[in-house]
Amino acid sequence: MLKIFLVEDESIVREGLRDNIPWQQYGYKFVGEASDGEMALPLIQKTQPDVLLTDIKMPFMDGLSLSRIVHQEFPDMKIIIISGYDDFEYARQAITVGVEQYLLKPITRARKGVDRT
Repeated sequence: MLKIFLVEDESIVREGLRDNIPWQQYGYKFVGEASDGEMALPLIQKTQPDVLLTDIKMPFMDGLSLSRIVHQEFPDMKIIIISGYDDFEYARQAITVGVEQYLLKPITRARKGVDRT
């Protein structure tokens, strides 16, 4: 089972992701969360997750800075950035840091049989 760690400064988003995704059903063990990169780093070093899911814009230490440090310390850790910023420069920087995916908020799940028009 892969370990996942979540970093998101908006508590409603963080709690929503934490509580509404059936992590174990998808083969993940939720090992921790933090509201910014500065708080997250020691917890990541302690739990050593396989996947880091982080927001890009946060107080104290943003997701790009956190990703840079994590990628240096744990080069095999997969990093996924979630962002409300549809800005190519953020995505470009994320790629240079070694981020696997860059997802835009709001994140929605497509449902079968739901008319999206």
